[in-house]
Amino acid sequence: MSPAVEGLEAVALRLPVDADEETDGTARWDATTMVLVRAHAAGVTGTGWTYGPAACAALVDELLAPVVVGRPASGVPGSWLAMVRAVRNATRAGAVGYAVSAVDVALWDLHARLLGVAATDLLGRVHDEVDVYGSGGFTSYDDDRLADQLGSWVHDQGIPRVKLKIGRPGGAAHTRDVERMRLARDTVGADAELYVDANGAYSAKEAVRAFEAAQEAGAAVTWFEEPVSSDDLAGLALVRQLVDADVAAGEYGTDIGYFETMCRAGAVDCLQVDATRCGGWTEWLRAAAVAAAHHLEVSAHCAPHLHAPVAAATPNVRHLEWFHDHVRFEREVFAGTLDPAGGSVRPQPDRPGHGLVVDEDAVDRLRVAS
Repeated sequence: MSPAVEGLEAVALRLPVDADEETDGTARWDATTMVLVRAHAAGVTGTGWTYGPAACAALVDELLAPVVVGRPASGVPGSWLAMVRAVRNATRAGAVGYAVSAVDVALWDLHARLLGVAATDLLGRVHDEVDVYGSGGFTSYDDDRLADQLGSWVHDQGIPRVKLKIGRPGGAAHTRDVERMRLARDTVGADAELYVDANGAYSAKEAVRAFEAAQEAGAAVTWFEEPVSSDDLAGLALVRQLVDADVAAGEYGTDIGYFETMCRAGAVDCLQVDATRCGGWTEWLRAAAVAAAHHLEVSAHCAPHLHAPVAAATPNVRHLEWFHDHVRFEREVFAGTLDPAGGSVRPQPDRPGHGLVVDEDAVDRLRVAS
């Protein structure tokens, strides 16, 4: 018989960026916040996390712990359903959904550790390794910083696909974007895949013009992420029809209804899903099934170490995002992080749960004062 979940706790951590600030097509930031959740049962602890406001920690304490503690540790989907029902009036979108996601992953990790098995094997391993793409290339980077970062991924670590941000300021002028895409291509060489992310900065026509100009300049872009706002499904579909690159979106999805609507609209060639936002691994697997029903692959958005175990258990996964800020944070907080050398990561079958161990000194050092 499964032991009951005995406790649930959350703490917010903050790590400054390794520059004055970072920007993309529609936002700027100077730090990243992680909300770390730990679930306890029978002397074992499972860990999950999300990237969102520090208020997520209070939501775990106030809304989620009362309905999770006391439930069987093995009954993760049941706990997920209890959480979703408990937050009905608070609504799942935004910080509430982030909190649910972190708890769900902590519970899966706890369940796997109680059994002494890798989380990927508990979920059902499909792939021994998952492809990654290097992601950063912020619009705030100068040319040297951009070339150093992309070149390191491709030439030093052997990652054959990389992504940079475009679309600032506001997508209105794409000349600088085209210059940066051409610089990126010159840096990584002809064989690496080049991805771009506008973070919704463009209108549909601006996106098409920017893409065509980049291709004429020889950038050879093969992945165009959020060329327009993810809320503009018609615009995404139009760009998808008019450019050769795969159009991707979906990172803001908080339930399978969102993903079904996006897929049915013909808006994307690859559906992005973020398990730290959509409802954890439980909802990730459901979203991947929705994508599969539309003959689409899924790509994991950010949080690479959280996504690696569930991605390896997903038949229609394409790759996961080796995102600069989150790689830094996860290496700071956890021991046992993965190595992307060669362009893929391999969740280890001999490590229980997701295989990471919390560095308590790092937690103390990065804790957000309450």
